[in-house]
Amino acid sequence: MEIRDPVHGSIKIQKEEVQILEHPFFQRLRNIKQLGFSEYVFPGATHTRYLHSIGVMHVVTKVFDTVFKDITYDSDWLRLRETVRLACLLHDIGHAPLSHTTEFVMPQVSELKLPKAFAPKNDRQASHEDYTIKSIVDSSFTESFKGVSEKFGVKPTMIAGLIIGECLDDDYFTINGTNYFPILHQLVSSEMDCDRMDYLLRDSYFCGVSYGKFDLDWIIDNLRKAEVDNKCYLGISERAVSTFDDFLLCRFHMFLMVYFHYKAVCLEKMLERYFASSNNEYSIPADIEEYLHHDDHFLMKVLRGSKNEWASKIILNNIPPKIFETFGTDQLKTLDEIESYLKENNIDFIKCSSSGRLSKYYMDGDNSSNKYPIKVVREQPILKGRNFIQNINEATDLFEKFSKSHRVNRLHCDFKELSDKQIQEIRNLADSL
Repeated sequence: MEIRDPVHGSIKIQKEEVQILEHPFFQRLRNIKQLGFSEYVFPGATHTRYLHSIGVMHVVTKVFDTVFKDITYDSDWLRLRETVRLACLLHDIGHAPLSHTTEFVMPQVSELKLPKAFAPKNDRQASHEDYTIKSIVDSSFTESFKGVSEKFGVKPTMIAGLIIGECLDDDYFTINGTNYFPILHQLVSSEMDCDRMDYLLRDSYFCGVSYGKFDLDWIIDNLRKAEVDNKCYLGISERAVSTFDDFLLCRFHMFLMVYFHYKAVCLEKMLERYFASSNNEYSIPADIEEYLHHDDHFLMKVLRGSKNEWASKIILNNIPPKIFETFGTDQLKTLDEIESYLKENNIDFIKCSSSGRLSKYYMDGDNSSNKYPIKVVREQPILKGRNFIQNINEATDLFEKFSKSHRVNRLHCDFKELSDKQIQEIRNLADSL
């Protein structure tokens, strides 16, 4: 089977994978837009998580074959290759309608009845990752893995574990004494994973912008495997660190210009308001088979039929004007003063903040929470393969630079509902910079 992709060209699908792609669980992604409300701003951004997921699988195959080009593929290596292909293909299988916003109306994770190996110790609200796990390991979709299981020995539980970063069986991922789980998980989820490699190029293409364009082939050619204490991590050649910086900058620019566009983000906040005020008019079911029906079209039909004021505003793309915006830390005092004024005068407003949304690394330079850090490899040919390895955050200062200085905060308020005096007082506060 072959799929023609406007971004990557021809993508080949193995015959054992066809039943996975054709199953209703994966077909649901045809009706989940990749960028949620962004099409209200960029009309071309109607591409879906269906084609994106196929693109990620294509990219990870190129990466795997490049990083492990010196390996002769036996049954063990073919098992790992197919496992990471499917992990990338299915990383979004549990995604809710209109991106992450609808996770606010997901049930408690205990209601999903996840298998014991994946059930959290403490109950909490479910996330799209929980639905991903449930879909792969405990649903009618699980039957679609029969072909890849018989040919490659792939286990659905190992696919799910690779997606969420939990190694459930060291032996499954260990070859000749080296555990390859870290690098395979990093290809699925990390600061330079195949997910981001695909969506930056794809989102740029469909949004009609150039901010996310980068040299995919150059990056792939400079990826390396880095072995530390019998574990293999994703590495990048030292000469390509500047290229990694460019990759980060591409994502940062896409974040500011596309992903955190004020209209799309405000619509997400308005959707939260709808959920909070509509008396459970829409909720996401815990039954994984019923979840199949919940896509963008399902939710938009509910919104169109609702009498809730926030639903009507969303359908009409009627967002309150942006009245103040900060970049970095210099304007935070003024932001706090305006926010306090709005609260003291019982003026309704919406606040949008980029804090915590851009990158797991952009946390005041702290990289301790990253379980599997990307490595920088300084290759020494004359030392017969003895390479110098360090963590990526030690080789670039972009993480520290972006930790605070590039945070964005916005306040939205309907000026038409304010008195002339209130409008002037808000303007005076804003002018006090």
